[in-house]
This record gives sequence, structure tokens and C-alpha cells, in this order.
Amino acid sequence: MNVLALNSGSSSLKFGVYRVTGSRTDLLVSGAAESIGESKAKFVAKDDQQNGLISEATAIPSQAEAIIRIARLLAAPNMPTPAAIGHRIVHGGPKLRQHCLIDELVMRELAAAAVFAPLHTPSALAVIRFAQDHFPGVAQVACFDTAFHAELPEVARVLPIPKALQAEGIERYGFHGLSYESIMHQLANDVPERIVIAHLGNGASVTAVKHGKSIDTSMGLTPTGGVIMSTRSGDLDPGVLIYLMREKKFDASKLEELVDHRSGLLGISGVGSDMRSLHEAAGSNSAPSNADAQLAIQMFCISVRKQVAAMIAVLDGVDLLVFTGGIGENDAKVPAAICEGLSWIGVSLDPVRNQAVSNPVNSDESRCAVRVLASQEDAQIARHTWAITHPTAL
Repeated sequence: MNVLALNSGSSSLKFGVYRVTGSRTDLLVSGAAESIGESKAKFVAKDDQQNGLISEATAIPSQAEAIIRIARLLAAPNMPTPAAIGHRIVHGGPKLRQHCLIDELVMRELAAAAVFAPLHTPSALAVIRFAQDHFPGVAQVACFDTAFHAELPEVARVLPIPKALQAEGIERYGFHGLSYESIMHQLANDVPERIVIAHLGNGASVTAVKHGKSIDTSMGLTPTGGVIMSTRSGDLDPGVLIYLMREKKFDASKLEELVDHRSGLLGISGVGSDMRSLHEAAGSNSAPSNADAQLAIQMFCISVRKQVAAMIAVLDGVDLLVFTGGIGENDAKVPAAICEGLSWIGVSLDPVRNQAVSNPVNSDESRCAVRVLASQEDAQIARHTWAITHPTAL
């Protein structure tokens, strides 16, 4: 069965077509529409050997136009035809906690849950509607980032607020679940009892996994909480928000703009939100060219280190630490800086293996294994889509 996995962001749409059976998930075509709605938009696609099929700088004014381009690409001769489509959904709210087929009831529940993830859900809903229009009759499946954390124990799930508010679904949901599931899939039968996974990208979170299940995670009600991120503040003293409301007359939209778009690495550095540009601006440790950029990197690494240490405490120890996500997979300096401050618990990296991403990247003396694994969200979407559309095959 060919499955089209769609992974939508506020200004991007990644896609992959996978041939899925019960035991294999093979990538056939992949690509992305980038910088949607901006002057420098780009549409790229590659085949299963990573050979370029298309790469064009072109106007992509909306998610609808991105879907049209994907449909046009897949309609070409010798291209795989999807029999089902899976969508990454960041937040399903309190009523949608498991991956499921999409019908009108699910669409209404997703629309109601958009208040929990206004950065992500509206664009995801638009993509689903456009996909339904351009791939009529093809089964569509919602795959939730919150599903991996659906069974969080009460001690992690419940927020310290009045019960009346808890009853409205205000609780810790956790995110990046598809990424975490993909890590567990890669570990397969080699899953130790206590794992800490750090998904580090534009969005970042840290999760404690015990016996294969999420038992605590850094993000909370929304994907804004937890560690410092590219433009998101992460955890912030609520008094800061109250101060801004009272003294600066910030309303909800201004607060949202602040904590989601103007904070994090961007806010600290004033240079940018991309870790690569921050490294370039920071220069070397001995002669930094931009002290604010260097501070942003240090604060990010310490923020993650604190959460890793917290998850180790929750697990009562750790057997494996995994780094994933765009930063975790590609920036050897960041895992090195994080682990440097975990030597007290016996975590240490081998500099050569870490730089080469040769797993395991820990030193021989480390009490804890450390690995760098690719986040395979789209492949995980394809697997869930196959399983939901083939329930008798499981």
C-alpha cells in the first residue's frame, strides 16, 4: 500500500510517499513546500535514492497551492499513487487522544481543539480539507503528536490549578509524540527500561520513557512550554505575563506573539532563531564576536540539560539518552555541551564518535549509553495510517 504522509507547519508542508506492509516502510518519494506565502518559496522533491526530481523557487501563496503541486507531481507517469493519506496533527485536544480515521466529527473536534495549538492546527485543518478535495475517495488519517503521552500518570499529567479548570481539559498533553514513537520503533527490541529522549529542533522537548511508555515530558498544555526553543520562550514565570498585562497592557494576542514568535533563541540573541546562524555569530569560545548569540546557545543547552536531569530523576536513573530533531541530529556541539554538564551522573561522550555521529556516541567509561537517531515522523505517520486502514492485518 502506498501512503502519502503530510506534515504541515505554519509556513511549510513536508511530504513523503511510503510503500508500507506489516513489516516494512520504504520511502518512495519525499519533498517539501517551504516558506509558503513568502517571496522566497520553494518546492523540492526527491526519489527513493535521494536524486532530485524537482527543485524550483516559485510562488506558493497557500497550503492549497502546495497540495496542488504535490498532487501534480504524483500524477506524473511512473509516480506512486497514494491509497491513503496520513496527517500530522500537533494537538487533538481532550477528546482526540489516539490516531484515527478522519470524518466530519473528527474535523469538528479538531476545529474545537485549535485553541490549544493556534500555531499549528489551523494550517493542518486546511491541509486536510485541500487533500480531501485533491485526492477524493482516499482514506485520510489523523496522527496525533499527543497520542504517545496519552497515558501519562496523574503526577505528570495534572497541572497545579483548580479542579474545575482541570475538568475542562487543561492538563499536560506533551508533544513530539510521532518523533518519540519513531525513536522507539528504531530501537525495536533493544529498548532499555529507562530512556530519556531529547527532541531538539525549532520546537524542542524532553521526555522520560519507562518500559516503552512516556511517564513525563517537558511540554505542557501547549507546545510553547518546556525548554527554550527557536522563537518560543519555553517555561516562563507566570508573573512575567501578569506584569505585561497589568503594566504594559498586553492582551492575549500580544502575549501569544511574544511567547511564540519573539522569544527563545531569537529573543535572547537578537540575531536569529536558527542554531547554525547563532554558532556563526558567536564565534569561538575564546573570542566571541557576538556575546548575545553565545548566551543564547548556552541558555538553550542548560535549559535542555536541566530537563534531562529532571527526567533522570523521574526515572530514578537512566540507561539510554537519545538526541533527535534537527539540532539533536546535526549539531554535535549541542549534545556535547548538554552532556558535559551531566558528568556528575556518569554521562560522557566520545568526541570523535559524537562528531561523526557513530553510535553509540558515548565514551567507553560512560555509565549511560548515548545515541543520536533521526526523527522519522513521516515514516511513523505512514505506519499508523497503514495500521488504521488495515485493522485486520494487525
